Amino acid sequence: MTKKCKTLSDLDKCMAPLSSDFDLLKWYSPNNNCLRLSGFPWYKKDGVYRRLPVQNDLIIPEAVDILAEHTAGGQIAFQTDSTQIAIKVKLAGLADMNHMPSTGQCGFDLYIGEPYQQKFYTSSKYDHRKDEYEVLLFKHSDKKMRSITLNFPLYQGVKDVQIGLAKEANVLLPLPWFSKSRIVIYGTSITQGGCASRPGMAYTNIMSRVLNTEIVNLGFSGNGKGEPSVVKTLANIENTNLFILDYEANSSDTIKDSLPQVIKIIRDTHKNTPIIILSRIAFASDIIHKESLVKRNDNCKMQSALVHKLTSQGDNHLYFIDGSKILRSDYDECTVDGIHPNDLGFMRMAKYLASFIEDNHLLQNQNC
Repeated sequence: MTKKCKTLSDLDKCMAPLSSDFDLLKWYSPNNNCLRLSGFPWYKKDGVYRRLPVQNDLIIPEAVDILAEHTAGGQIAFQTDSTQIAIKVKLAGLADMNHMPSTGQCGFDLYIGEPYQQKFYTSSKYDHRKDEYEVLLFKHSDKKMRSITLNFPLYQGVKDVQIGLAKEANVLLPLPWFSKSRIVIYGTSITQGGCASRPGMAYTNIMSRVLNTEIVNLGFSGNGKGEPSVVKTLANIENTNLFILDYEANSSDTIKDSLPQVIKIIRDTHKNTPIIILSRIAFASDIIHKESLVKRNDNCKMQSALVHKLTSQGDNHLYFIDGSKILRSDYDECTVDGIHPNDLGFMRMAKYLASFIEDNHLLQNQNC
């Protein structure tokens, strides 16, 4: 039984179940056949929540290899008529960021609803001084089948997660994706999700909801540099329907040299797969530091010209988006620290990109 709340200040305490509540639940691993785990292309091979393979024939930069442990973009989805949904989580480390809440860095959040109708319900509020937590995310007396999606933490690794449901509850696979194929997005801390207030507000997760499509988040904080070994690894991800390259923010001085090579590496294995080149979003610093604005504009023109050149040479599946237009005229209000988007900024990014993908028919509708 959950404690009775006497005042509003007791509400958070009441969200945490007594140990006896947990004893009444049946616990499921995300690899259960009734649950769909997505966002980890190598999970079936390696059995860990990691965004790159554990063993790689290519030499990956150490920083990228470490950041691959962060579970950004991971999702667990299922249908259940359980009257309770809880999680037990073992993190790889503590919440330690000074400009991102622990709910976004280390928390899970829960959405309820069928594809295209998912609504946020709650996130895992816990003692951020600890690397393990147990949280009751949902409790309702109405036993009916609901579609559930749980989003993994954005800036921390997850050693283990278990989903607790009522013992008598029915559990089914989720309704299918729009496509069997994935979208792979390569980029920086912005792609990884810094600094969303909770996982579901990272722009890759918003896009996943809007498009009802699996998205593999390969944003590496401070390390989106277009290294050939990293690009060759992501180019080998199976069933990729679309690539998005969003790494200029970490490579403003080198992207002119790296981008043609990055495109070529992807084209070696994906001759006709659409590729979107996204130049960096507007930063608040562009208002004051004119050299930042000049560099952004020069890189934008370079990327646009490269796409135009390659399409004129016959690559008809290459697209360019001027990222400086995405956050609109009040872009300074769309970030946490002048660079990393807040939830408003991520929502604008996701909706802009999703609309572009739909308008250009870049997703294949497949019978799942």
